[in-house]
Amino acid sequence: MNHTTRRDFLQRTLETAITGLAGISFIEAAKADEAPRRNRSANDKIRIAVIGLNGRGMDHIAGYLALSDVEITALCDPDMNCISKAQAAIEKKGKMKPQGFQDIRKLLEEKDIDAVSIATPNHWHSLAGIWAMQQGKDVYVEKPVSHNVHEGRVLVEVSRKTGRICQAGTQSRSHKACQDAITYIKSGKIGKVTLARGLCYKRRDTIGKTTSALPIPAGVDYDLWVGPAPLKPIERKRFHYDWHWFWDYGNGDLGNQGIHQMDIARWALGKNSLPNSVMSVGGRFSYVDDGQTPNTELSFYDYSDSQLIFEVRGLKTNEYKGASVGNIIYGSDGYVVIGSNYGKAAAFDNNDQKLAEFSGAGDHFANFIDAVKSRKREKQHADILDGHLSSALCHLGNISYRLGAFEHYDPQSKLFGKNAEIHETLARFNSHLIDNGVKLDEVQYRLGPRLFIDPKHETFRNNPEANAMLTREYRAGFVVPNHA
Repeated sequence: MNHTTRRDFLQRTLETAITGLAGISFIEAAKADEAPRRNRSANDKIRIAVIGLNGRGMDHIAGYLALSDVEITALCDPDMNCISKAQAAIEKKGKMKPQGFQDIRKLLEEKDIDAVSIATPNHWHSLAGIWAMQQGKDVYVEKPVSHNVHEGRVLVEVSRKTGRICQAGTQSRSHKACQDAITYIKSGKIGKVTLARGLCYKRRDTIGKTTSALPIPAGVDYDLWVGPAPLKPIERKRFHYDWHWFWDYGNGDLGNQGIHQMDIARWALGKNSLPNSVMSVGGRFSYVDDGQTPNTELSFYDYSDSQLIFEVRGLKTNEYKGASVGNIIYGSDGYVVIGSNYGKAAAFDNNDQKLAEFSGAGDHFANFIDAVKSRKREKQHADILDGHLSSALCHLGNISYRLGAFEHYDPQSKLFGKNAEIHETLARFNSHLIDNGVKLDEVQYRLGPRLFIDPKHETFRNNPEANAMLTREYRAGFVVPNHA
């Protein structure tokens, strides 16, 4: 890539934003007090549009159909087949057939839509949310809320400038079990907390390998699907899911499943800024396919007084301390384990004796609607700032990984100093690979550099190459601006 400094890169981005959006001028001029919005009373139903209808988008639809004070009035997806499927599902529930839009820009011009719920691929999350808020609409945006650090910060700025509610789709924040477990941790019941571990032990098979570019699926407007990403041929067999494993559109499992556990880890540590440094190691082991992102990745984050360690394992693996997709929060007097369904958690002492149990679910969509109706941001369980910070942690880990060099891992390496937790994690990492038939003397890891961070400015210190990866080059007409 072109390794420019972040300042130069963002300046070019801003110039493009000013000159390249003539076709969608409503985005340039929109302001909080000027954005068109529907006049409604407090008793009116919230009229919502769901954007992105394959997979998670259908969960959004099911969530809103269960709420009596919500009406799904519009649907949007570049794939007309997904629109038809979602319309049919809504009609089957006895509801009115929502209007379908293939172009998000056309949908956002509709003045009678109060809010949008975004379940697009990751590369569209921030831009769709920014455009919607600039058009006077409240936003629920799936995790990760951004594809890179820069656009996540702009998403926060736009929410604050426009006064729009913007909820991050990290639903564990609405589950009583998680809330009570975090309260227990912060009350000092397990002593001083110095480590939060996130686990994404989730089996991911090979996605296969193509021999040539594949045709655009029937019914798909591929230009709209690509949006802000580079316009490239399709080189994956499964169009609608395997984009997760390509850097142009997804963020690997660290930013897919892992963002949930990353958010809980940061929540438990009580950290409301980026860390002081990050370092990642990993690779795509056991198979060769079209996927670009690692199926096995460790990321280490330093907060000076505490650390966050994240483990991604896409190969077959066993649970660790009773968790596979989950979190382990360590204190001086014990630890807390939070599982993958967010409805159960437990605390243990240092002898592994159970101290407490936590249970209870929640409704994240209902929480969003409550905030929309009340116009009170503090009602949100997952404000967009929390979504940005947790998503940014994933991006930082991936940046270190992507800047790494392939080499044989040396267990005597001094890169990790005397950090016992990191060396223990690496030892289990190696054992896991061996258990999956990986011959360590025949493979290479991608060993990322330790990157030092300026948390206040959300940039890397003295590293233009890493700073250039905090944003991306956007296609004309799909540009995330420099600031709100």
